[in-house]
Amino acid sequence: MIRTEDHDPFRVLLYSHDSVGLGHIRRNLALAHTLTAEIPALTGRSVTGMLVTGVGHGADLDVPAGFDVALLPGVCKGGNGYEPRHMQVPMDDLISIREQIVHGVVNGLNPDLIIVDRHPYGVDGELRKALAATRSRSPETMIVLGLREVLDEPEAVAREWASVGDLEEVRDIFDEIWVYGDPQVHDVRVTGEVPTELHDLIHYTGYLASGRRCVPETDPTELPYVLSMAGGGSDGKEVLTRAASAIVPTGHRHLVVAGPQMPTEDLAEIQRVAAPGTRVVASVPDGLATIRRASAVVAMAGYNTVCEVLTTDTPVLLVPREMPRQEQLIRARGLTAAGAVDLERLADLTAERLSGWLSAAVQRTAARDHLDLAGLAGVAHRVAALQPGATVKEFTRVAV
Repeated sequence: MIRTEDHDPFRVLLYSHDSVGLGHIRRNLALAHTLTAEIPALTGRSVTGMLVTGVGHGADLDVPAGFDVALLPGVCKGGNGYEPRHMQVPMDDLISIREQIVHGVVNGLNPDLIIVDRHPYGVDGELRKALAATRSRSPETMIVLGLREVLDEPEAVAREWASVGDLEEVRDIFDEIWVYGDPQVHDVRVTGEVPTELHDLIHYTGYLASGRRCVPETDPTELPYVLSMAGGGSDGKEVLTRAASAIVPTGHRHLVVAGPQMPTEDLAEIQRVAAPGTRVVASVPDGLATIRRASAVVAMAGYNTVCEVLTTDTPVLLVPREMPRQEQLIRARGLTAAGAVDLERLADLTAERLSGWLSAAVQRTAARDHLDLAGLAGVAHRVAALQPGATVKEFTRVAV
């Protein structure tokens, strides 16, 4: 049944499987905040919903008003695929628990919109039955697969799509595939990262960059400063160890943000090698606020960190992770070719090279207004325009 009454909120379910890092849930949180802020003005309906996530221990989620969180038992990557992160049970039992939670949330919420991040059917197919049942029971529910703009090298992605199975079933379940990027930088249709049979479902949104929620710093670092960061931090030790030992540009301080998921012993080692004028912290209240005030940024090339730095004119040096996925390297190369960032591979990274880059970077700015960074606003307008009887004005894209 389609709910159109003004007093009946627009119901949204955002799923992310969350095995490594915070990237998936951070994308969905950005979408949740944008939909909460924009949809009422565009449609006259308030927004409510649920974030289904595997992020639990130690995660401080900035959940928008009207949303709640359904926490799934955690999984991580093991030698033979996914395995339980915390629970000492067989993986089949863990998936059964996750599947039942997902089914209960989808069935109870009866959402108007479902956005699945990255993996069409979740971990080991845990979403398949719930999505198929929703399509059968509520054909008016919009079901979307949301993909970051780079998946991985085509051979690896082909194996993933093969494990998904019947692409006709994917077409039956999903109304659209949203790619959160700019095809002029990287196009998954050209690289083969999305099968040809699904190309007509693809809608490029632009990077989920401009308009991200930003919480002003309550205890800001003394200006001016340069910044090094590694996203969640679980795999950022090597990059930040070298960054922390770099010579700080004259007249600046150096803030190194390890990330909330960095092991305590790794954080302590980075603190031990920190050069004079360098401060190493586990986390900051809001990464975007910290980025906006920096004179130069050194970072890994995860999707969300990249989106945040692209909204500034601050020089950025990306040092991508290259194993077990090539995703970050592909992203960094594409943005370097587009003239938006600088790239240094970890194998070539030294404190001396970083010292030279930082010294030069604080003297300049970087232009990025040629990129499509308006993906959040684009998603909100697309959702509103697809509602029954919608009269939303056409969205004019701005790359700021």
